Amino acid sequence: MTITNLIKTRRTIKMFKPDPIGESDLMNWLEAASYAPNHRMTEPWELLFLGPDTRAKLNHKTDFGSAPVVFAILSKPAATSFERDENVMASSCFAQNFLLAAHEAGVGSYWASLGALPHNRDILGVPKDYDVIGIFGVGYPAEVPNAKPRTPIMSKITYLS
Repeated sequence: MTITNLIKTRRTIKMFKPDPIGESDLMNWLEAASYAPNHRMTEPWELLFLGPDTRAKLNHKTDFGSAPVVFAILSKPAATSFERDENVMASSCFAQNFLLAAHEAGVGSYWASLGALPHNRDILGVPKDYDVIGIFGVGYPAEVPNAKPRTPIMSKITYLS
């Protein structure tokens, strides 16, 4: 599959099969994700893998679609607000790389933002100066939804002189 097709066919998965994800596969996708662009090679991402107790405390409405693997991606703090923005952008690129690497292997994901809520940050034990990029449910899709319509890209473009 071409990278363009991979990007265009990735979907947010809401429900997962109970089939386990191999740890070596998961580590390969995470390693591939670590090739995300990041200024000055800061590699600002950190991961928290969530077990059943933490998942229960987070009280997600579908328990992340019953995904067999759930983890959070955090972005490390920085000395300035500009560097913080760079770290968040790099960590988001890490997340996208992971999503695409997993999708290439037929594995789906759900990206939830609820980890950024103050009470959930406390449950996760996230230090105050870290950013929560998201909590990710990962597994084999029970169902793959159709693509939602996208706004034509030309309507998003402005040319400056």
